[in-house]
Amino acid sequence: MSWYWFGITVASGYLLGLIADFILRRYVKKLADRTAWEGDELIVIALAKKMPLWGLLGGILVALPFAPLTPKLMLGLQRGFGVGLVVSVTWVVANIASGLIQLSAGGQLGAASTSIFRVLAKVGVWGLGLAIALHQVGISIAPILTALGVGGLAVALALQDTLSNLFAGIHIILSRQVKVGDYIKLDSGAEGTVEDINWRNTTVRAPLNNMVVIPNNKLSTAIVTNHSLPEPELLLVVPVSVSYKSDLPKVERITIEVATEMLARLEAGIPDKPPVIRYNQLGESGVGFSAILRVKDYDSQFIVRHEFLKALVERFRMEGIEIPLPQRVVTLEKLRVES
Repeated sequence: MSWYWFGITVASGYLLGLIADFILRRYVKKLADRTAWEGDELIVIALAKKMPLWGLLGGILVALPFAPLTPKLMLGLQRGFGVGLVVSVTWVVANIASGLIQLSAGGQLGAASTSIFRVLAKVGVWGLGLAIALHQVGISIAPILTALGVGGLAVALALQDTLSNLFAGIHIILSRQVKVGDYIKLDSGAEGTVEDINWRNTTVRAPLNNMVVIPNNKLSTAIVTNHSLPEPELLLVVPVSVSYKSDLPKVERITIEVATEMLARLEAGIPDKPPVIRYNQLGESGVGFSAILRVKDYDSQFIVRHEFLKALVERFRMEGIEIPLPQRVVTLEKLRVES
């Protein structure tokens, strides 16, 4: 009779898990798909297929008192299945915490994010889960914490470089002066887009598509130019020169027309902010000026400069405006030699 109630209880727990999983997939997922926040979808995905397992483990734990087992064996089974339940829940919660941090950092699921906080979140959740599992099997964690406290100083001395990079990475992230996706340039000359900030180093993708790995403590003490702050938009200054014989007001008008048309045509440009022309040099070959254009981000400057110079040279040719070649006037004087 006891095994009968044991089987009924286990089957009931598994059935409840199947029902919860069905409701989660059929109804809760549809509600999550309608919301703008992606975090609820992440939670539903993480919980999918786990409900039947939890129902089975919970049913076994509830049903064990009905089984005709010795107290010692029953206690061992309860602890074993309890640890399994704790480990399963810990694994799911750790994945959810890591995903929510990634979502918060990257703005959307699958976006690049700082892995240092995801690793710390997983370590924290697993540490808590391990403490609960040890308590479940009757092991006190107080001696373990005492041993960790005594050995912490030795570990800190042995891993001082690693800990320095860890805390430097946390400082970089919390200060928000350098974030994933920013285009930075260091005083050492290294530059590129920040791909990730982990517990030891920062990964930067260089313009030639190489990966530059920078230790966090080096980055935190370096002089960094962040081209994405205070905003991604960038002023692009393009130097141009025209002949001294040119009509300067006409040159200014045509250059602004070309720049305005080009910025409106390209996605990399910002047409809402009109371009500006400033004459700034009386050079050896002609009058120099700068065309100041507004582009969306650091990478956009290359295509904008390319299209602008190409269109400007073509328009200058049509208007008869001369772009001077380098030239220099040399005056020769005849030397007279008196005898």
